[in-house]
Amino acid sequence: MKGVVLAGGLGTRLYPLTYATNKHLLPVYDKPMIYYPVQTLVKAGIKDILVIVSGPHSGHFIPVLRNGDEFGIDNLEFAYQEKPDGGIADALLLAEDFADNGPVTVILGDNTTDADISAGVKSFKEGATVYIKKVPDPKRFGVPRFDPKDDKKIVEIIEKPDDPPSNYAVTGVYIYDKNVFDNIRLCKPSPRGQLEITDVNNIYIKNNALGWSDLNGYWLDCGTFDTLFMAGLYWANKNKSEILNKMVDITIKG
Repeated sequence: MKGVVLAGGLGTRLYPLTYATNKHLLPVYDKPMIYYPVQTLVKAGIKDILVIVSGPHSGHFIPVLRNGDEFGIDNLEFAYQEKPDGGIADALLLAEDFADNGPVTVILGDNTTDADISAGVKSFKEGATVYIKKVPDPKRFGVPRFDPKDDKKIVEIIEKPDDPPSNYAVTGVYIYDKNVFDNIRLCKPSPRGQLEITDVNNIYIKNNALGWSDLNGYWLDCGTFDTLFMAGLYWANKNKSEILNKMVDITIKG
């Protein structure tokens, strides 16, 4: 299994912070944002990773990630999306040669999570798997609509609905087989001129080839000032709790 981190776009919702650098390089507590999705892939056993970047600050990723050695990555590559507003699916299309007719685990570069997806990665065979999470504000995301006769089956994913059919969000964590690239080519630009990953997922649904899994653990995208702050607060508290637990453990054993 290979991994793809999608770290393109201009991050306009985070202006003026992103005048200076790419959104995915902004700090989330004590790490650049991009560290979190990379570490999620590595924790799942994925050591062959492509980072797709775009925009005027693309070169900033090199001194941050370097060769990937400190993460335990065996092979780290970069690809450049010429149209930073082309959409998630447009960016993913750049990973076709990298995938080499095999499956890929894809994660958005602004997603921070402590979930362990290794079981899903190891058991994946074909089709697509989307990871979903119950959220208080599903209107901001792609939202799954479940079959009323079978609540284990997603029959449609609706992008940013005014009236969400469920309280779940499709997180920015996906596993795709080699057919994802052909499915992307079937998509047409949305009204905002982008190739939407939701449209790709709906093609898998039509082909009865999409599964889903709960993303167990903390998850938050950092695309707004509020979520960037909340994610930083979570990771700060988590790190402090781990440090305190280690200190208690050392004191007890000592």
